[in-house]
Amino acid sequence: MPMIGQPAPQFTAEAVVNGGDFKKISLSDYKGKWVVMFFYPLDFTFVCPTEITQFRDSLPEFKEQGAEVLGVSIDSVHAHKRWIKDDLGDLNYPLIGDVTKQMSRDYNVLLPEAGIATRGTFIIDPEGMVQYMGIHNLNVGRDSNEILRVLTALKTGELCAAGWKKGDNHL
Repeated sequence: MPMIGQPAPQFTAEAVVNGGDFKKISLSDYKGKWVVMFFYPLDFTFVCPTEITQFRDSLPEFKEQGAEVLGVSIDSVHAHKRWIKDDLGDLNYPLIGDVTKQMSRDYNVLLPEAGIATRGTFIIDPEGMVQYMGIHNLNVGRDSNEILRVLTALKTGELCAAGWKKGDNHL
């Protein structure tokens, strides 16, 4: 189970990239970069596309912070590709297919009775250490703007109060 300040579980998995290509990616591919990885329950659902497209819309701000965004669900890359084509449009970040559910297990977001991942978000620093994790109820979407705020605060290395925003004074 991942813990704050501990190494993030390693993975190699197939993902949909560049709007429809398949590619194996590993956490080690992102060494030296901040990674924001979010798990979501299923493709072709109701709350998930609101999160996925909000991360897409916030992607320039994540890139400005030097972070890569990765989405993960237990669906196949073929389902991801179809969903991107039919509904989501280009995302400009990878969607990983966790069909074996190993990543979901390793990051402790798998709901075994449902066979899907809950909404889990992890911020991993350039050294591969978990610096943030948030687990959400299936019914409630997370806000990429809050994840961006936390990433920005983590990167300062300073104490940041609740509600801190870029430009605010540190404690």
